[in-house]
Amino acid sequence: MRILGIDPGSRITGFGIIERSGSRTHYIESGCVRVGDGEFMPRLKIIFDGIIEIVSTYRPAEVAIERVFMHRNPDSALKLGQARGAAICAVLQAGLPISEYTPAEIKQATVGKGNAAKAQIQHMVQALLQLPAAPQADAADALAIALCHVHTAQTLAHISAAKVLAGRRR
Repeated sequence: MRILGIDPGSRITGFGIIERSGSRTHYIESGCVRVGDGEFMPRLKIIFDGIIEIVSTYRPAEVAIERVFMHRNPDSALKLGQARGAAICAVLQAGLPISEYTPAEIKQATVGKGNAAKAQIQHMVQALLQLPAAPQADAADALAIALCHVHTAQTLAHISAAKVLAGRRR
């Protein structure tokens, strides 16, 4: 199964694509949709178009995206939410299922603690995916989101299997 992780941002939206095959996870691609400094509304279109292109090129089966968290600056939080909305609309247009994860869930699943620093995320993504170098921060965050999705799906599958086994024992 191929998974696209998206780390939304109003200037840089990171993306990371991994593939789960059996018990192995493989790196496919990562990078950033960079929108520059222009007017805000056209930047949303660049994010939308960029995600559409990524989806059509790499054909993920599922998408995971970071859930918006409140910044100290409400204007920044609103812009982040709008950038996230542009990415979500692009994914929905392709008819793909989307899962959301909080920053703490992503860090916990990738690094093992919910308050990990960016450098720790980059290091663990590099190690988990056996990359020759640490990816750029926004791309590493997107890969961490995809890895969180894989780990969450595995955990839920184990829980489901355990319930089935427990039901058979009764």
